[in-house]
Amino acid sequence: MNVFASILFTLILFVGIGYFVMNIKKLIRNIRMGRPVDTSDHKSERWKNMLRIAFGQQKMVVRPVSGILHIIVYIGFIIINLEVLEIIIDGLFGTHRVFAFMGGFYSVLIGSFEVLALLVIVSVVVFWIRRNILRIQRFWKPEMKGWPRNDANIILYIETVLMVLFLTMNAADYTLQYMPGAPEGHHYVQAGAFPISQFIAPLFEGMDFNSLVMVERTAWWLHIIGILIFLNYLYFSKHLHILLAFPNTFFASVAPKGKMNNLESVTNEVKMMMDPNADPFAAPSEGSAPPEKFGASDVTDLNWVQLLSAYTCTECGRCTSECPANQTGKKLSPRKIMMDTRDRLQEVGKNRDANDGVFVADGKQLLDDYISREELWACTSCNACVEACPVSINPLSIIMDMRRYLVMEQSAAPMELNNMMTNIENNGAPWPYNQMDRLNWKNE
Repeated sequence: MNVFASILFTLILFVGIGYFVMNIKKLIRNIRMGRPVDTSDHKSERWKNMLRIAFGQQKMVVRPVSGILHIIVYIGFIIINLEVLEIIIDGLFGTHRVFAFMGGFYSVLIGSFEVLALLVIVSVVVFWIRRNILRIQRFWKPEMKGWPRNDANIILYIETVLMVLFLTMNAADYTLQYMPGAPEGHHYVQAGAFPISQFIAPLFEGMDFNSLVMVERTAWWLHIIGILIFLNYLYFSKHLHILLAFPNTFFASVAPKGKMNNLESVTNEVKMMMDPNADPFAAPSEGSAPPEKFGASDVTDLNWVQLLSAYTCTECGRCTSECPANQTGKKLSPRKIMMDTRDRLQEVGKNRDANDGVFVADGKQLLDDYISREELWACTSCNACVEACPVSINPLSIIMDMRRYLVMEQSAAPMELNNMMTNIENNGAPWPYNQMDRLNWKNE
């Protein structure tokens, strides 16, 4: 590789990584718009959850077919992308297969890379068939129309192209290594094992040395550029979970499922009501903070872990397929809750970008403009979606916070719920019977 090629490679690498870093900063900025939440507890349990769920893919294999295929793609991309380090060093310094000095170990590495690349291609093809030919129901829900469905397919296409380019590059390299009559001094020395690409090599028979070099170099350049494109595509795609699954499983709640958190703002109100010396009509003292908002009506009312989860959502639909409300035809889809939260958060972030970092009211909010009240009240709070999520996302927490806003800020609970709360207030039970009449049944 000549000096010009090294300079060009350095420039492409700098632009690709620079754009990625810029978008990640926006991502972090958006997540930090959420309310603070204490995640400093149970550190050892959090580390175990991250290693077990994100790194170990434990919850993926609950559904064996998709789980095993996903693990193949996951391991394939982690291991195969170790090869990217060699490509970067070669591109920066004009070398070729700089790690070839490792001898037999290098052959094992390249050989395993190739086997995994083939397995990734097979897995991706099966994923594509499941989505587009078998049309598994959870991939064809209403919220998956348009971009979400196209995004999933684009990712599959990119992964296939990257693996094909990798094998094509190796096949051309393999042919050049063993090509008789090759010019002296060329750098295609015998290095590595090619158990898969050697079966592609016959396609290059009859090509001269320079043509083969062109094929190898073209595949090499397209492979690394494709990786940089894929890296930057993550920010705009559901595939952000590649990066965010690890922090999300670490920061996810470690409390027992079903345990509801108490709102500090409500606790403070109750304490004031029970304080005989407190004056509920007293004007707020100078410098005191205004009363805290109950619940959430927009993304900035949610905590930052909930916003992190919105970006982490893989749109796999396991939560929706397990949701009893969705199964009975109701409008609720836990996956849509997370997708809507992410879309609104992106919209708020773009608003701030366009206004020098300050949010200018746009007349919209998460409630009503994205998530309807019908969806919120359809939830049975059974935690099936939380249990089903392979990366520890909790759609229920967002639903409950938005319900709290409706009940406590707008007094907009459904009639059935209002009747129940009135009965509890008057009768000490959800039923419309006087306490004195509760045992009348035994006399009948």
